[in-house]
Amino acid sequence: MPTQLSETAVEQAADRLAEAAATGRPCAPVRDLIGPDDVDAAYAVQRRLAARRTEAGARVAGRKIGLTNPAVQAQLGVDTPDFGVLFDDMAVADGATVPAGRLLQPRIEAEVAFVLGADLDGDVTDEHVRAAVDHQGAALEIVDSRVAGWDITFGDTVADNGSSGLYVLGPQRVGLDQVRPVDVTMTLRRGDEQVSAGTGAACLGDPLAALAWLARTARDLGNPLRAGEVVLSGALGPMVPVAPGDAYSAHVTGLGDVAVTFAKETP
Repeated sequence: MPTQLSETAVEQAADRLAEAAATGRPCAPVRDLIGPDDVDAAYAVQRRLAARRTEAGARVAGRKIGLTNPAVQAQLGVDTPDFGVLFDDMAVADGATVPAGRLLQPRIEAEVAFVLGADLDGDVTDEHVRAAVDHQGAALEIVDSRVAGWDITFGDTVADNGSSGLYVLGPQRVGLDQVRPVDVTMTLRRGDEQVSAGTGAACLGDPLAALAWLARTARDLGNPLRAGEVVLSGALGPMVPVAPGDAYSAHVTGLGDVAVTFAKETP
């Protein structure tokens, strides 16, 4: 449990990130307040910010998993994924346009999305995790950072809700008995140009392994995954910066297509 001193730091870090989100002006990293790798403090900030959003009327829609690629983990000096909370107001319809100014420093990546048909609490075995998945589909995660210049450590990104922004779910609903997520391949295009590619195996060896990690972690933290929640499993390929006017589409074999456009800036 955080000490009184760290409680003060948690509140200050949450205030800093919240102000950046509210004003549209990225802020300094929060590691000067909570440290670069204090896991408990970072998630305490994330919970504080999530509580503020729910108190303001947002509804939890699921979770997102990050840092599932070993190369990205190495960049931040960690050996574990992280997660953030998805809210209902973060969902963007397939093919829709994100308004100009909605995000601060957006980047985009393609993923497998799982939708749960059962709670994942108690004894969470791999078999329980698989059985809890109602369906899967292609998704785009539009990540964002409230920290200026994406100057982040593990503590910064966790505190900042896993650098969450928005997400887009494709229309196809595919059962695990139809497609094994570890076997999929992904291509992401900006217009007609391919800008990223990857595989299911690039996501912690198997997107289902990422889901199992999250299910156990969320259970241990006292906030287990629930039926109806969406889980974004983590990137299948490299993340790509977004500019106003960009149009992106992803194809995930067996799981279909998903697309989003970013509005041009108004003069």
